[in-house]
Amino acid sequence: MTTPVPQPGIMTISPYVGGKSKAGENQKVAKLSSNESPLGPSPKAVAAIEAVLKDGHRYPDGGSRLLIEAIAEIHDINPAHIVCGNGSDELISLLNMAYVGPGDEVLFPEHGFLMYAISATVAGATPVKAPEVNRTTDVDSLLAAVTERTKIVFLANPNNPTGTYISHSEVERLRDGLRDDILLVLDAAYAEYVTREDYRAGIEMVEAHDNVVMTRTFSKIYGLAAARLGWAYCPPAVVDVLNRVRGPFNINALAQAGGAEAVRDQAHIEKARQHNEKWLPVLTQSFRGMGLDVTPSVGNFLLLDFDGTGKSAADAEAYLAEQGLLLRAVAGYGLPNCLRMTIGLEDENHAVIEALRTFLGK
Repeated sequence: MTTPVPQPGIMTISPYVGGKSKAGENQKVAKLSSNESPLGPSPKAVAAIEAVLKDGHRYPDGGSRLLIEAIAEIHDINPAHIVCGNGSDELISLLNMAYVGPGDEVLFPEHGFLMYAISATVAGATPVKAPEVNRTTDVDSLLAAVTERTKIVFLANPNNPTGTYISHSEVERLRDGLRDDILLVLDAAYAEYVTREDYRAGIEMVEAHDNVVMTRTFSKIYGLAAARLGWAYCPPAVVDVLNRVRGPFNINALAQAGGAEAVRDQAHIEKARQHNEKWLPVLTQSFRGMGLDVTPSVGNFLLLDFDGTGKSAADAEAYLAEQGLLLRAVAGYGLPNCLRMTIGLEDENHAVIEALRTFLGK
């Protein structure tokens, strides 16, 4: 007997595994494994979603018009240059689907988001990783890795799972070093958390160049991970391409309504940002005081390295899970002795500090 055969390369893909959400049976957990907002979504977004439920028998607006208008209003950008996706994951996949194929290469930093390699492989292209320096994107390494087959360069800025970023001037240097036929995709999923003066999410670069795209998400600071909602800001030619390859109703009506209210409720976003600014340095200092190597982060998470502690990340993950504290193992990113911790609520943060202190004997 024979069975249907998938396209070449598909069976080499290691399926994406998200952060754990459960520990023991009926055990209460603090889920700090997926970089979700500990404050949850805006109450205004929740009310908007609930209001849509009564019309659940109707198809959503295929163009996500009201959502796009809200995004454009808050960011002061051209709504005609926005495309929405079922999470920024879908937009990453659509860009690979549309712009690469067999024989092409997709380039990204060595600890880049796993979906870059997965979606490139699905499209038939070859994923290529460029070395980082101190777990930070190195522009020279990326440029050195460009070949005549390179079609897309993905740059998560800030990067997940390291939390590091590169300045706007370095991003510009990267763009200026690429051929005009290479698409530079700036994945700014964590942009709202960054307060550094030399950082830009990428809006200005999209408006200045025909080969730059910026992607954003509602899954992080907006607290709408369950809604699966993202958006891309693109040159007109890329907008045209994405609207040809995306599904006709790829954004459900609940996500559209909730997203529009979430993006307008900037007071709620500022509250989430301030919570993160308070706890990021507190946790960093606490963990370093235990002997952990903590990568400097500008996101809503920290990368904890257990090298030099005499303990393993795997054992730490298991111990924390026994206490109902779920952190993210990142061996799939080439960081086998590290855990990634989302900044949680006050009691969750204190619980992790105390549990790790006990685990490490500090």
